[in-house]
Amino acid sequence: MAARRAPVILDAMGGDHGPDRTVPGALAACREHGVPVILVGRADEIHRRLRRHGASGEVEVRHADDAVPMTERGGRTAFRRTSSLMVGCELARQEGLPFVSAGPTGAVVACAVRALGRREGVRRPALAVALPTLSGSTVLIDAGGTADPTAEMLAQFATLGAAYARDVLGVRDPSVGLLSIGAEPGKGNRLVRDAARLLPDLPVRFHGNVEGDDVLAGTVDVVVTDGFTGNIVLKNIEGCVRTVLGLAADAGIADSGPLEEVARLYAADTHGGAALLGLTGTVVVAHGSSSPAAIARACAVASDLAAGQAPAPVHGSRLNGRRASGRGG
Repeated sequence: MAARRAPVILDAMGGDHGPDRTVPGALAACREHGVPVILVGRADEIHRRLRRHGASGEVEVRHADDAVPMTERGGRTAFRRTSSLMVGCELARQEGLPFVSAGPTGAVVACAVRALGRREGVRRPALAVALPTLSGSTVLIDAGGTADPTAEMLAQFATLGAAYARDVLGVRDPSVGLLSIGAEPGKGNRLVRDAARLLPDLPVRFHGNVEGDDVLAGTVDVVVTDGFTGNIVLKNIEGCVRTVLGLAADAGIADSGPLEEVARLYAADTHGGAALLGLTGTVVVAHGSSSPAAIARACAVASDLAAGQAPAPVHGSRLNGRRASGRGG
């Protein structure tokens, strides 16, 4: 069993499957990752599932009356003081602990901002995911937090992503690229063009525009985009990797074992979720469809981030063993 780490607060009602996934995920976080978990939600439903897994009393439970539906876009239900999201976020603020939820992203962001508050000067928090590349990893930001940011917000996402790459992933001088439809200056929609004019004046090493095929190529250390595009990019990568490697296995091009190991690098069970940057506390947002393994991984990531550490690597998490050291122009 892994050494015990900092405790994590988990929204037990969050996600497409609620306690059916979060409770076994919490148990896996405790048993396999050494992360103590506090489950927040309807206590009777949580305890019933704990008994089913023979784990009564193994994790702490805090009651919350309401579950936020996955169709929730903002904070109407989430802001209720009895919702598992608000109870969990308030507990995270009071106890100084990280918070994890697989609930609706917009509602998680809204509750986290209300309970924890933004860091000074931050206009809007953003979701960051570190994706494996041949030369280390690339931070994708925003991965779904803000679908319609302003150019100023997009530029600030660049500073948040660069700080994450530097302070958490250990990239000495991270380079930043702005996702567009062409690498040439002036390419892109109005949002991208406006943000591109702001980025050279910020304290980041701005590479310029990058294209979709640069995201996993290691062209830059941080790829910046709006949350609508970023979420599509992230899920497209996950789906493409599964499909392409599955086709390769079916064609007998390579043994399925190594291919499955590569596919695993991009699966939610591996990266667990996205870190919500720009808040005064640590929040990780997991996929709504997260498996128990993905929930457990999200808890481990949150625990590591709260401790100021890079998330513990999983087996094979670097495709060729090299670490990122500052790339791009």
